[in-house]
Amino acid sequence: MLSANQPLGIDQCNCSAMRKASRQITRFYDAHLEPVGLRITQFLTLAALDEADGAAVNALAERLDIERTAMGKMVGFLERDGFVTIKPSPVDGRVRIIELTDEGRRLHERAAPLWQDAQREFERLNGSTNVATLRHSLREIVVGDLPVVSPGD
Repeated sequence: MLSANQPLGIDQCNCSAMRKASRQITRFYDAHLEPVGLRITQFLTLAALDEADGAAVNALAERLDIERTAMGKMVGFLERDGFVTIKPSPVDGRVRIIELTDEGRRLHERAAPLWQDAQREFERLNGSTNVATLRHSLREIVVGDLPVVSPGD
């Protein structure tokens, strides 16, 4: 029987280490945002829409590095709950534009302090220098010929 602490022989796998850390950090941020009923992906979507004052589905998916179909599904739930509206672009009717509703803006405003608390707690637990180095290092990661994160992030 395999135990949780038993070496799997894949401990040197970079992808495995990144996925494990990502899931743990996601759970950490989700727990902080739970009082307002958001997950970190939903919060980041609201935050990106707030910063951009609306965005096309494809542009938002690219900005957050979420598959377009997953982004469409999440935005559909946010629309159902009254936090965003989805309208055809006035320039190109094939493009859907997502905008925050007033309720979505209020939810983002309530969630932002919880996210800031998570940021501060993560830095306290891991050291501000380590966290800054981590963010910088992650921006510099390259797979193949393409950077993982766009230079604007």
